[in-house]
Amino acid sequence: MSFRVDERATEFVEIDRFDGGVGWIAHPDERMQRASHALVVDGDRTPSGDDVWVFDPVDVEGVDRLLADLGEVAGVVVCLDRHTRDAAELANRHDVPVYLPEFFDGVTDELDAPVARFSDDISDTGLEAHTVVDNRFWQEVAVYNPDNGTLLVPEAVGTSSYFLAGDERLGVHPVLRLSPPTDALSGFAPERVLVGHGSGVTTAAAVALENALLNSRRGTPRLYAGMARRFLPL
Repeated sequence: MSFRVDERATEFVEIDRFDGGVGWIAHPDERMQRASHALVVDGDRTPSGDDVWVFDPVDVEGVDRLLADLGEVAGVVVCLDRHTRDAAELANRHDVPVYLPEFFDGVTDELDAPVARFSDDISDTGLEAHTVVDNRFWQEVAVYNPDNGTLLVPEAVGTSSYFLAGDERLGVHPVLRLSPPTDALSGFAPERVLVGHGSGVTTAAAVALENALLNSRRGTPRLYAGMARRFLPL
């Protein structure tokens, strides 16, 4: 899901802080709960040696101070073709490129910033890129840091209310419920799962991911019924 507002957000809620990254939700009252993240890797791109990579960002006043606490921004990454969000604005402000997976089509037209491409590894950072969905309607990669077990999934799974059925802590996107990306995501046993909509899952994350994939189809009727109650007029 994509969403765009013209005005820069003036407040955010910090989420998902750990030794190696942080997240934030700008416009915290939005139903979609668009989450952005920054991950830190050891590198030589910045003088500090702590390279900060920013993923699918929504710009907000104060975010540069949040990022500066981690290190220096080395790149901005778009992991979902619909998540250009404010990637160009933030990249230009920090004088870095926007990084896109090699197989993404048409996204460069939406970005008024220099663009670089990556395949399995994001620019030799050790951050692995794994294709989740690749079709004419949806292109998505998940990012995995094997050093600390962090898995970032921008859209296929989430924790916002419209992703969740019943007591799920992590749910498959409503559009993918009947055909979940099991092959793409079942090989991970992450310490934490960060998502593009909602706060991440930071305890028993591997179990939450396994349950989300296993119960995706079974929970679909309940999820759709709940969405109808929330979004349709009585």
